[in-house]
Amino acid sequence: MSHRTTIRVLAAATAVLALAAGAGCASSAGGADPQRVDVVAAFYPLQFLAERIGGDAVRVTNLAKPGAEPHDLELNPSQVGQVSEAELIVYLKGFQPAVDDAVAQNGGDRAFDVTSVQPLLDASAGGHNHDGEEGHADESGGKDPHVWLDPTRLAGIGDQLAQRLGKADAAHAADYTARAEALRADLTALDGEFKNGLATCQRREIVTSHAAFGYLADRYQLDQVGITGLSPDVEPAPQRLADTIEEAKEHHATTIFFETLVSPKVAETIAGQVGAKTAVLDPIEGLAAGSDGDYLSVMRTNLRTLQTALGCS
Repeated sequence: MSHRTTIRVLAAATAVLALAAGAGCASSAGGADPQRVDVVAAFYPLQFLAERIGGDAVRVTNLAKPGAEPHDLELNPSQVGQVSEAELIVYLKGFQPAVDDAVAQNGGDRAFDVTSVQPLLDASAGGHNHDGEEGHADESGGKDPHVWLDPTRLAGIGDQLAQRLGKADAAHAADYTARAEALRADLTALDGEFKNGLATCQRREIVTSHAAFGYLADRYQLDQVGITGLSPDVEPAPQRLADTIEEAKEHHATTIFFETLVSPKVAETIAGQVGAKTAVLDPIEGLAAGSDGDYLSVMRTNLRTLQTALGCS
């Protein structure tokens, strides 16, 4: 190795060390990773999408913590900072007011609203509409935000997310597209399992304490009977409770479903009056704390729960 080459190598090594030191400073100050696209996801299903499609080329931060109710999310100053510094913000407009506010103030053209890909169904779609219900129907103009519970719609969002990531990081655009195609294959297989698994059932009504399953009901020809409307933390009025008990009896419901992240009290009250069992149907707004599952595994658990409850063969 010549003297000149040695100097060149040393200079390059010094530059690399300087870059690494600078990256360390950037990381401690703003949490940014210079080697990867910094993505902020508003809640779990969007985190799942970003991680599956981004792979090791992205760093994904979920604003909603495991085990927490994402609707009620309040952002602390560091999370607002994460939104303002992210290279891509993946959110669902109308679902989390605090995230909508942060995006409006700091999102700019880095925000990707998944409702721009998949227009939302009305809150009554896929089930009964009850007057006087409150909650997210009001926040999102009478729309049901739980679009991810239809795997085919989630695949469409994934395809668009791959395009957005490709614009942010052109060097890996082909990789993002390939991973979105692999995810679409997984979601198509899941969709087939639901179609086949729910094709022949004794009952098609799902009586649930959180009317989050309109997309699932719409896709697989089920009929959702919601107890409290779209908001999982609104106590139903006594008359509403009485109506639902009557409705559950009319439908000969053998199971009243409640969700993972809220109290099962309402569902258990109705089940006791009707002589039905209770079971968990997970809207997958977030994973339970300590869960080692993912979107696909929780959806398959939901399918088994539905098959049992609805008497599917």
